[in-house]
Amino acid sequence: MQLPLGCRWFIRTLHVSARRQHLVGPNDPVSNLRPIIYTDIQTPPKTGSESRANHPYSLEEFSDTSPSSIYGLELQFKLKREELDALNHNYWTESNERFEAAKASVLSSLPASASSETRERALSEFYGMWVVQERERQEEYSNQWRKRNFENIVLAARVEYERLKRRIFG
Repeated sequence: MQLPLGCRWFIRTLHVSARRQHLVGPNDPVSNLRPIIYTDIQTPPKTGSESRANHPYSLEEFSDTSPSSIYGLELQFKLKREELDALNHNYWTESNERFEAAKASVLSSLPASASSETRERALSEFYGMWVVQERERQEEYSNQWRKRNFENIVLAARVEYERLKRRIFG
């Protein structure tokens, strides 16, 4: 059974290509975060004489929407996402470095003959003080991270909306 031409065209415009997958690296030794390499950005649109090298009847040639507008949104989204990852990485790197330095200071202040129970008690007090000391800084970071993450979600929705518009209307 053959579908009517209009249905075949509509199905073809909604065809979804295979999703690209992000790559995840090994843990950073200090921040303990795994870096992500994003692979979902398209190549920049061709301009000038490069676009004429394609087939002379390219459908992009007759499109009402600018390919550079969707590319610009995608690029902006990717850059914002990477900025958020950098913020996250920098915060945890600095926090973990300060934590380890303070912990080493507490342990070095104990006499060499200190029992394991004394060391555990000193570390327990240190952990409690660390949490109280870092609460404001942690809340500030969390609020900033949530705000930026929400902005990224809104930007991602705009990118997906533009992709859908482009698939439906060409």
